[in-house]
Amino acid sequence: MMNRWNNEWLEADGLGGFASGTVGTERRRRYHALLQVARRPPTERMVLVNGFEAWLETPDGRSELTSQRYAPDVVAPDVRGRIADFHFRPWPCWIYRLDGDGRLQFELFAPHGKAALALIWRMLYPYEARLCLRPFLSGRDYHSTHHENPHFRMQPEESEGRLTWKPYPGVPSIALLHNGRYHHDPVWYRRFRYAEETERGLDDIEDLAAPGVLSWPLKQGKQAQLLLTADVPGGLADSTEPCERLVADLQRSERRRRAVFPSKLHQSADNYIVRRGEGRTVIAGYPWFTDWGRDSFIALRGLALSTGRYEVAKDILLEWSGQVKDGLLPNFFPDADQEPEYNSVDAPLWYAVAVHECLRHCRLTSEEETRLQEAVSSIIEGMARGTRHGIGRDDDGLLACGEPGVQLTWMDAKVGDWVVTPRIGKPVEVQALWINALQIAAPWNPRCEARARQAIESFRERFWSSRDGYLYDVVDVNHRSGDNDNTLRPNQILAVGGLPFPLFQGPRAAEVVEAVERSLLTPMGLRSLDPGHQDYRAHYGGSVWSRDSAYHQGTVWPWLMGPFVEAWLRVHGDSSKSRLEARERFLQPLLDHLDQAGLGHVSEIADGDAPFAPRGCPFQAWSLGEILRLKERVLAERDA
Repeated sequence: MMNRWNNEWLEADGLGGFASGTVGTERRRRYHALLQVARRPPTERMVLVNGFEAWLETPDGRSELTSQRYAPDVVAPDVRGRIADFHFRPWPCWIYRLDGDGRLQFELFAPHGKAALALIWRMLYPYEARLCLRPFLSGRDYHSTHHENPHFRMQPEESEGRLTWKPYPGVPSIALLHNGRYHHDPVWYRRFRYAEETERGLDDIEDLAAPGVLSWPLKQGKQAQLLLTADVPGGLADSTEPCERLVADLQRSERRRRAVFPSKLHQSADNYIVRRGEGRTVIAGYPWFTDWGRDSFIALRGLALSTGRYEVAKDILLEWSGQVKDGLLPNFFPDADQEPEYNSVDAPLWYAVAVHECLRHCRLTSEEETRLQEAVSSIIEGMARGTRHGIGRDDDGLLACGEPGVQLTWMDAKVGDWVVTPRIGKPVEVQALWINALQIAAPWNPRCEARARQAIESFRERFWSSRDGYLYDVVDVNHRSGDNDNTLRPNQILAVGGLPFPLFQGPRAAEVVEAVERSLLTPMGLRSLDPGHQDYRAHYGGSVWSRDSAYHQGTVWPWLMGPFVEAWLRVHGDSSKSRLEARERFLQPLLDHLDQAGLGHVSEIADGDAPFAPRGCPFQAWSLGEILRLKERVLAERDA
């Protein structure tokens, strides 16, 4: 069972920046920080304020409010026994036990569209003490760690209710607006240890600058307030409002904004939709992903279209429409000074699926509709002609792809020059996506109808393994005709569920679902490999090599539960009885997971063997998106 104190909370600012930490207050990742901003939304993230040490001073002594972990492995102090309650809606809030009947409330929130974090403490019962807080500062890339050096500028610029640090040349200045008092006392706190990074085999030790101490006299009815911000897009560093007024206004505005979400899942979904330039995009996951093409298009159907945020979906798809090149889309949205990598065969096909949903549900002008249709046609024609990485339409109408050293499908783990699951040839889910794209485009592209008919006929003839009773994972392996891979993987589920046009129905679809359910289904999603296979990896963890080599070799993926449940309902009859069974068997375990790991969210992956411990990114867009799509569309109660 997971340690509930290690469960993680997330506050995203809508710009790509975010704050994150644990219920027990210990920072366990290098990504756990309070002020983590995007210098070029949503990218170029930097950590500016990592955390703080907080305590209360009373006539009876000092009461600690935060836990720190130091190397080699010492937690000092341990404040878990002092935390009486924690909740994360509408934002993270802790209740601390004090002597007698005393209670202290601490809450924090990220105002949407602002590169800032507000922190508020207040006494709930008659009790008097002095709150003291020592901020920990850095000024580093969010993937890195910080170490003691003589160049950090400890001395802040001070004015009434404001402290400003300029930690390093070229690093954004850090502004702390407050309603307390500041005492300058510069020291270094050394050798913080991040337990999650230790487990991941990464740099896990950090030193942080601690320039001084803020303090507030606290009693019932009195609030201590602190606003962290920086001189970056969306920052409030230039605000001249007093801290108390600014925090109060931000709190009222943010409370109203969050109150309109119809459910907790909708509020969680909002964290992934962020600004990019004048438009919007989807963050693939927190804490270490930005906006990736494949992830964005898979997630978009649940995060935006299933939740009625049609304008968001339309804006994102229009933004990406201009990125088509040679029939491909980049697997990440490039920054101005970066060269995009067009190394995904399925990202542009998922784009076509998302466009199909958008055309069905969004209100579009004729110009917008034409732009989206032309982007899809450009993808199809580019792939049909043949494009980079061996991607091209073969004589049988199916889509071949792949070359040595390049990972093109969603099973894209690569360790050095080793592609763990190369899948060169004709992967099963790529064909399902390709055929769906052809059928989607057929109404406005007359060549696609005949292409789709040929591809469907070839698919049904070539992918069914009568000996195994399920679909080959890849046919024409390494572009060798007739060399087929019958490894039992979950990719085949997309031929019968998860896409607008299923390629199999009836008995064969039922056999596919039965094979996947029998060998790959877990409460957290579908395994990426049959446990009986010699390459199966039951657990995901350890060094980078160990983790990447297990990523698609048995590790469970929650996002695949969406296609599976849709396929399961298609073969079991889409009735009230079958939907109820699907909700109880398949959806409820994932809803229960919302109270574990990344609170209110669904993890990226999980171990292949029981107890199916959540792993990877604790806040993953396509995992949550597919759960929303299931809940709002696939499993919604139908009118009689």
